[in-house]
Amino acid sequence: MKSDNIEHIRHSFAHLTNIAVRKFYPKAQPAIGPAIENGFYQDFGNVKITEEDLPKIEKAIREIATQNLSFTKELWPVRKVLDFYKKEKQPYKVAIAKDLVKEQKLTKLGIVKTGDLLVDLCRGGHVKNTSELPLDAFKLTKVAGAYWRGEEKNPMLTRVYGLAFATKKELDTHVAMLLEAEKRDHRKLGKELGLFAIADEVGPGLPMFYPKGAILRRIIENYIIDIQEKKGYVPIWIPHITKGDLYKTSGHLDKFDALYPPMKLKGEADYYLKPMNCPHFMVLYKTVGHSYRDLPLRWTCTTTNYRYEKSGELSGLTRVRSLTQDDCHVFLQADQIEGEVNLMLDMIQEVYQKFGFNDFWVRISTRDPKNKAKYIGDSKIWNKSEKVLSKLIAKRGWKQKIGEGEAAFYGPKLDFIFKDVLGREWQLSTIQLDMNLPERFKLEYVDENGKKQQPIVLHRAILGSTERFLGILIEHYAGAFPLWLAPEQIWILPISEKFIPFANKIAEKLKAGKENLRVVVKSENETLGKKIREGELQKIPYLLIVGEREAQSNAVSVRVRGKGNLGQMTVEEFLSKITKELNQHTNGTF
Repeated sequence: MKSDNIEHIRHSFAHLTNIAVRKFYPKAQPAIGPAIENGFYQDFGNVKITEEDLPKIEKAIREIATQNLSFTKELWPVRKVLDFYKKEKQPYKVAIAKDLVKEQKLTKLGIVKTGDLLVDLCRGGHVKNTSELPLDAFKLTKVAGAYWRGEEKNPMLTRVYGLAFATKKELDTHVAMLLEAEKRDHRKLGKELGLFAIADEVGPGLPMFYPKGAILRRIIENYIIDIQEKKGYVPIWIPHITKGDLYKTSGHLDKFDALYPPMKLKGEADYYLKPMNCPHFMVLYKTVGHSYRDLPLRWTCTTTNYRYEKSGELSGLTRVRSLTQDDCHVFLQADQIEGEVNLMLDMIQEVYQKFGFNDFWVRISTRDPKNKAKYIGDSKIWNKSEKVLSKLIAKRGWKQKIGEGEAAFYGPKLDFIFKDVLGREWQLSTIQLDMNLPERFKLEYVDENGKKQQPIVLHRAILGSTERFLGILIEHYAGAFPLWLAPEQIWILPISEKFIPFANKIAEKLKAGKENLRVVVKSENETLGKKIREGELQKIPYLLIVGEREAQSNAVSVRVRGKGNLGQMTVEEFLSKITKELNQHTNGTF
């Protein structure tokens, strides 16, 4: 089935949802009802719908569809549209109509009729007749709140979500994936595994991390720092606040809409929490002189930024207001672009292979060839950069898509889109070429002829943000992290208090090695069975049981997550086994 046809199916179901809801709630005020990925939604004002209502609404949709209603489009004069919806007491449709007239200077508006049951302000597309709709391949799924036009100051609407596919098999497959995704939900697992919390007392979108979550963060961030240092990147540090003038220079004060309000200080300039790091890097570069011998200059900083995201868009760790970035800026000459991008690609490949993300593609955002005037910088550099980016991706055999016209006005960009185990796509790593900030901040270096030149800047983030990456990682592994990542790798379970000293002795021996194993002795006065069940629920890679037999032979009984009992081993045998496992992962054998 053509992609446009499935979009038409989904949009048609949104219309039927409009009809069905108003059958039960005649005073409901419909707003927008678009097709979206995997389905559709329909917004309503002046109505309260619960998920308990969905079965009857879904049944009504099926009954309506069997009436073989045609979707027909008409063009109505603006006045007729406005008069109609005012009479129908549909204020959101009136507002939409007025917006269309204002923005597009229209004199007529598109109206779609669904038989004689619905007159909807709509641009399409739809199936020709409701008889074409696959009634066994759609399902209403949930009800949520959504602010009108996405603005918190506006009324809260009721949003009814639905799924729609071309076949029942596709629907069933997707529903099964959703059920699995629910089990893997990082918000649920984050609580169950004691990783992080978000508290009203602190604020929405501002996660705090328990010890296990903090350890997991540290492992990931230290790994990235270590890789960067091996590749010649050097650390810098920048503060979390700045004068507003910095963002005037960078252009963010006028264009970036997620800035927190300024801090008003008596007798001083306004200060802002930093939402990004780039301007600080530019200023730090500018504080000292540079020559061509200094370039490429690779600076990196793992630091937290703060963005005032809309509360309705926040979601666990994947959409937050405090986000930590493994940010890097490379200051370079034009003839160094290929080498530096290639180095970045090496790092991205190494990192994501280690984390088990091997299915990905790359979006290359380029200029609009028909409107080159809107882009700043040397056209020769643009042409060379776009060709270099595409060549380097193709050389590695990676899948690429060209996003023509999607480049920022100041340079082309690479976005890395990774698939998790459920097939969901996530945009993570980014490489951005920038000819704007060097110009805005008047950055310079002295070339080999003693002349002042303007450097180019490459922005790069491997993880995107630590918080978002953690959320994705939790779901990818369903909380069952590989040994090297597990915040608690080994639990030692003494069968009674008598064997706690022996358990502590083993723990010290395991911790003393170069592997820096993360070991916990479970000394609580609980039954062995309960300790084992808890270890399994906490997804601990190894459980070591110690009792009389183990103490006499200086051994441990080993249980492996997902595999059960391995039997008894000496401490040395267990150390050898676990060291080999860690070394295999380090060497890239999964």
